[in-house]
Amino acid sequence: MEMFVQRTKVLQISLVAIFSAFLVELIFGLISNSLGLITDSIHALLDSMVTVILLLAARMAIKPPDEEHTYGHGKIESLGGLIGGIAIFLIAIFFIYESINRLQSPPPSILPGFFAIIGGLYTIGVDIFRIVILRRSISKIGGTTLKADFYHALMDLGSTLVAIAGIVLVTYGFYSGDFIAALILGGVLAVLSLKLIYRTSQELTDIISPELVKKVRQIISNTEDVIEVGAILMRRSGDTIFADVTISLRGDTSFDKAHEISNRVENNIKKEISNSEITIHFEPTWENVPLDAKIFDIAKNIPGVKGVHNVSTHKSKGKTFSNLHVMVDREINLYSAHKISEIVEEKIQESIPEIEHVTIHLEPFLAVPESFNVEDKATERKISEILNKYPEIKNIGRIVSLNFENILKIDIDCSFDRNLSIEKVHDLTSEIEHLIRSEIQNAVITIHPEPV
Repeated sequence: MEMFVQRTKVLQISLVAIFSAFLVELIFGLISNSLGLITDSIHALLDSMVTVILLLAARMAIKPPDEEHTYGHGKIESLGGLIGGIAIFLIAIFFIYESINRLQSPPPSILPGFFAIIGGLYTIGVDIFRIVILRRSISKIGGTTLKADFYHALMDLGSTLVAIAGIVLVTYGFYSGDFIAALILGGVLAVLSLKLIYRTSQELTDIISPELVKKVRQIISNTEDVIEVGAILMRRSGDTIFADVTISLRGDTSFDKAHEISNRVENNIKKEISNSEITIHFEPTWENVPLDAKIFDIAKNIPGVKGVHNVSTHKSKGKTFSNLHVMVDREINLYSAHKISEIVEEKIQESIPEIEHVTIHLEPFLAVPESFNVEDKATERKISEILNKYPEIKNIGRIVSLNFENILKIDIDCSFDRNLSIEKVHDLTSEIEHLIRSEIQNAVITIHPEPV
C-alpha cells in the first residue's frame, strides 16, 4: 500500500513538469514556426495525458483485494501502460505523415530560430529532471506505471534533442532539417510505443518468465522433507508475484509436520523473490516410505479403529506377511470387533497387493483421561502385596494409583536384577499386569522396570 502511495506522488511531480514543457514548447514553437518543436510539444501533451492515465491506474491499484478482484487491482497498472503505448503509437504515425507532407511542400516563410532553441532547452531540463526522479523511484519502489513514465521521459529527451538538431540545421540553411527531425522523431516514437504495447499486453496475459518458474522449482526441491515438486502456477499483478505450488510429502507425515514443511517452502521462496504471495498445496506420496508406516496409516483411518501399534512385516519364501495390534471400543462384542478387523485386512491387501496375509491382534481400547481426582491408597497397598510375591523384583519403588470415575491409572516403578534379559523382564511385567487386572477392574497399568 505504501509503495502505491509513493508512486502516485512521483507521477504527480512528473505530470506537472511535463505539462509545463508542453506549454513552453507550444508557445515558442508557434512563435518560431518550428514543426519539430510543435511536434515535440504535442508529444509532451500526449505524455501529460499518458501520465494522467498512469496516475489514475496507480491510484486504482491501491485498492485492496475485493470479492471481484481476489488478486488485487495491480493489473490496472499494466492496463494504463498499454493505453499509453497505443496513444503514443497513434500520435507517432501522425508525426510521420505530417513530416512527409511538409517535406513535399515549399519552404516556410518564417524559419525557426532563437526562440525555438530556448523552448527546446527548457524541455531538455524538464526531461532530465523527470528521468532522475523516476529512475530513483523505480530502484526503490518499482512499478509498471513508473517504468512506463520513465520510458516516456527518455523518449521526450531524445525527441527534444532531435528537434533542436533540426532547428540548428535550419539555422545553417538546411531548410528541411526541421521536418526531417520531426520525421525521425515520429519513427522512434512508433518503435518505442510498439515495444511498450507488446510488453504491457504480455503482462495482461499473465506471462511469466520460465527462468523464474525454474528458480521457484529449484527452491522447493532444495527444501528439506519435500519429496517431489508438482504443478507450479505463477502470475504477476502489478509488482506482486502470485505462486500456487503443489508439493508431495511422505504419506505418513502428520498434518502438523506437513504444515511446518509448507511454511518452510513459503519462507524459502519469499527470501529469494520479494513481493511474492505463495499458496502451498501438499499431497501424500508413499514412494520410498517404509511398508510398516503405510500399513499403520491405512489401519488407523478405518472407522471403528481406536488405535494401532506394534506394526511389523516379514518375508518368507518370497511372500510378505504383516502383523499389527488394533484397538477397538471395549464395549463392543467379538462379532463387531472381528468385522472391523476384516475391513482393516481387506484395505491393507487392497492397497498393498504384495502382502500375502495380515494377522490382526484385537485389543480393547480404554481411554485414559487427562486429569484424575484423588490417589487410591487402598489399591496401592493391594498392588504392593502382588509385587511382593515375585522374588525377581529386588525393590519396589513408587506406586501411583489415580482414580477417575470407574477407571484406575496405575504407574509402577520396580527394580529387577540387572543381568536379566529384557525378554524375561517383559514376560514378568506382562504377568504382573495380567494379575493386577484380574484383581482390579478397569485398570490402565504402566510398569517401569529399572536395573538394580
